[in-house]
Amino acid sequence: MRKENTSILITYLIFGIAMAYLESAIVVYLRLLYYPDGFQFPLIQIPTAIALTEIGREAATIVMLWFVARMAGRTFKERFALFIFSFGVWDIFYYIWLKVLINWPQSWLEWDILFLIPLPWVGPWLAPVIVSAGFIVAGWLVITRPQRFPEKILSKWEWWLEIGAAGVILFTFFWEAPVVLRGAVPKYYPWWIFISAFCGGFLIFIYRFKKSR
Repeated sequence: MRKENTSILITYLIFGIAMAYLESAIVVYLRLLYYPDGFQFPLIQIPTAIALTEIGREAATIVMLWFVARMAGRTFKERFALFIFSFGVWDIFYYIWLKVLINWPQSWLEWDILFLIPLPWVGPWLAPVIVSAGFIVAGWLVITRPQRFPEKILSKWEWWLEIGAAGVILFTFFWEAPVVLRGAVPKYYPWWIFISAFCGGFLIFIYRFKKSR
């Protein structure tokens, strides 16, 4: 592993942590305004302008993470690896900062609105954190062991399997979206589907890593 790679990862680690603080600070303000007694379901109806602003903010965050990855990455492999690495750090530290700032979440399986595009993603906060931990490991391996991966990181069929696994994970996040949109309280998250899809996707990546030894 070259020192240059370590330096890049440390830089993106710091960026992800700082970006997460910015994100969590905005959410703290919103919760103080609309959930002064603490965030809970059912959701409070907020003005359309605020909802659209939130959707725009989330889209802008993803764009920023991608273009920051492009700044240091010279190839698709490097850019994608830096993107998922910084995304994972950002997502995990978002919840760490919320815990520090407002002592939330208060349990490992507490429900949250995870994302808003194109519909509300709903589930225990731990689920996306598990995905983000996988992103960090994958990004770290690609950056520090580039010789173990082809230029596109995976083969075509491996990419299709990964996309399928990601689609199943997204399906679990949309599972209770209709319930939330009706103004009700989500109750069931299909953990068995999530774990199966996550493990399948992660094992495909590890298979590629081991195969190129």
